[in-house]
Amino acid sequence: MSQAPSAIPLAVAPAPSRAPARQSYEALRVFARNPSAIIGVLLLTVILAVTIFGPMLMQADPFEIASAPMEPPGGEMLLGTDYLGRDVLTGMVYGGRATLLVGVVAAVLSMAIGLTVGALAGYYGGWVDETLMRITEFFQVLPTLLFAMVLVTLFSPSLATIAVAIGVVSWTGTARLARGEFLRLKRREYVLAERVIGAGDARIIWRVILPNALAPLIVSATLAIGTAILFEAGLSFLGLGDPNIMSWGLMIGSNRPYILTAWWAVTLPGAAIFLTVLAVSLIGDGLNDALNPKSRGRS
Repeated sequence: MSQAPSAIPLAVAPAPSRAPARQSYEALRVFARNPSAIIGVLLLTVILAVTIFGPMLMQADPFEIASAPMEPPGGEMLLGTDYLGRDVLTGMVYGGRATLLVGVVAAVLSMAIGLTVGALAGYYGGWVDETLMRITEFFQVLPTLLFAMVLVTLFSPSLATIAVAIGVVSWTGTARLARGEFLRLKRREYVLAERVIGAGDARIIWRVILPNALAPLIVSATLAIGTAILFEAGLSFLGLGDPNIMSWGLMIGSNRPYILTAWWAVTLPGAAIFLTVLAVSLIGDGLNDALNPKSRGRS
């Protein structure tokens, strides 16, 4: 009879599952009322639409010589040509697809590595936590750009190797964030209830704790995309991009010696990178405010 009260919490343990639905609604309401976040969504939507559907409509080769070299914008070539005579507009439309693809894939890989390391470290603690955190600290003190350059050079420049290199060097922040969330949540009542009913570690980690730790991780994933885009642009600028696939970074890097005479060939793809990262950052800030309970309480 003395165990009857403990059976009641176990019976009603699923009740908090209705809370995420209410929290999601409140988060969406706060996000929709954030002007900066909406501007970011609209801006990113336009950029995605151009880079996804633009190549289907243009049906052009971004490496084709279209006109005289370094022709200024406003003529037959709307955005001018670069130092070889390639159309800048075509390069930007096609280059955006490669840049965004690398950014998204690298961010997903970074989140997957960081989330796995942080979740295991925070959940198990002890020697597992110590070992994984020492590995995290080792990667954290490495010069990330230099390490990425070494990886790309060793495995030859391509979109795949660039995405993997960026993901491998940029997961440490996510790992620490995930570890902190798992340390905070693993002793909550609903987690203890799952252990009592015999749930395995895999279910508790991925299906019980992780959904409740997603709020800060979603924000981190959003910002990781912007970081990965800048990383890709930096590698391409240094000549470590795939020379056979047009990207915004490749456009900037190949035209940088002519920036004084053909500024548009460098400035326009640079502006595209800036606007893309700005849009992602605005969305990330909006998600941070929307998923923060204190912000929802003020709204």
